[in-house]
Amino acid sequence: MLKNLREYLYMRMENKMGKVYLTGAGPGDIELMTVKAARIVTEADIIIYDRLANPKILETAKKECELIYVGKQDGKHSVPQDEINEIIYQAALKHEKVVRLKGGDPFVFGRGGEEAIYLFEREIKFEVIPGITSSISVPAYAGIPVTHRGITTSFRVVTGHESTKRISQIEWESFLNDETLVFLMGFHNIGLITKKLMKYGKSKDYPCAVISKGSTPDQEVTVSTLENIVEDSKGMPTPAIIVVGEVVKLREKIKWTY
Repeated sequence: MLKNLREYLYMRMENKMGKVYLTGAGPGDIELMTVKAARIVTEADIIIYDRLANPKILETAKKECELIYVGKQDGKHSVPQDEINEIIYQAALKHEKVVRLKGGDPFVFGRGGEEAIYLFEREIKFEVIPGITSSISVPAYAGIPVTHRGITTSFRVVTGHESTKRISQIEWESFLNDETLVFLMGFHNIGLITKKLMKYGKSKDYPCAVISKGSTPDQEVTVSTLENIVEDSKGMPTPAIIVVGEVVKLREKIKWTY
């Protein structure tokens, strides 16, 4: 603790503390990274990355760049979020350019806001580099527009990555009039999600799709109904998102890949 305090004070006096780039890696296809994100990865002294970031991105880092994996598998963090925050902070004390690489966008269910606040409270400079969120890009790669004139004028993005108890406490009635619903990180809760939607007014025949590993060569898409999607999508690998709405039917004409 004392060593860290001394190091912090020294860095403050020398004005050598680094800057953290909270960087969105996009949905999977490496070419869907922004130009800025791609550039900062090549300049990074250290990259702290999660499971959803395309591994090929790391191959573009300079040879001496340090890589730290802090992702999660099957709903379990390899490193708890509070420890991730501290790892990022400590990295900024030692390196000039720190990249926190996150799949999708840092702020769309990515906990980037928590990391930014942690850095702000410790007077560490940071910059947010937005990424293309999977909530719109993955459906697009499956030929499903989240909005379409004459069918839907709005869409709602919902986290499915909650405990069964938390999922049950969601105000599902408020979803009844939503024209398109996109559930991120919800595949392990798909049975509960579909039951809740049908219980609170969505027809059992309402169109539904599951898109696995979206925008990558391993993408898989299953189109079904709320009643049958659980059985029809069984065994699909994660990460996967769920799209519910009449726009799912447009895949028949708009499907352009996979």
